[in-house]
Amino acid sequence: MTNNTKYLKSFFGHLNTINRHRFLVCKLCFKVGLYRQGLTHDLSKYSLTEFISGVRYFQGYRSPIVAEIQEHGYSDAWLHHKGRNRHHWQYWITNDRNSFKVIEMPVKYIKEMACDRIAACMVYEKDRYHPSSALEFLENSKERKFMPEKTLGLLTEMLKIVAENSLDDALEIIKTKY
Repeated sequence: MTNNTKYLKSFFGHLNTINRHRFLVCKLCFKVGLYRQGLTHDLSKYSLTEFISGVRYFQGYRSPIVAEIQEHGYSDAWLHHKGRNRHHWQYWITNDRNSFKVIEMPVKYIKEMACDRIAACMVYEKDRYHPSSALEFLENSKERKFMPEKTLGLLTEMLKIVAENSLDDALEIIKTKY
């Protein structure tokens, strides 16, 4: 395979992944009543900083950010992304000169984060996706140690609802309960 062919495959593969992910998040957000957030979700992924990195590290079965972190120890794309998207708990980290503080997220962004994680599992796991996928990913992640307590609790509750109900029923419960 020539370099141009490989680049085009990565370019269109990454673009397709972003588009599929955004479409699914939009659909899920609409079902929980988050219309504006659904429409604007992850627009920063089309920025040069995030998109070029995504093409360079595209694999199709996991986020390119993971591969970039493995290679460099950090990801410019992730630093850019988390600083512009309120549905990531890392957006809510601040400092007061002497220490860092992780702020509890507003519920509407926790709901979007749940939709984001469900859609990411659907996109990357493909046929292996099951209703517990996003919950299992959260339970097996190291990030749990750093998330604010109430944010983690609400996200876990929402993903348990998804694991225990049909997706449409779960989204209706999340919409009305939160």
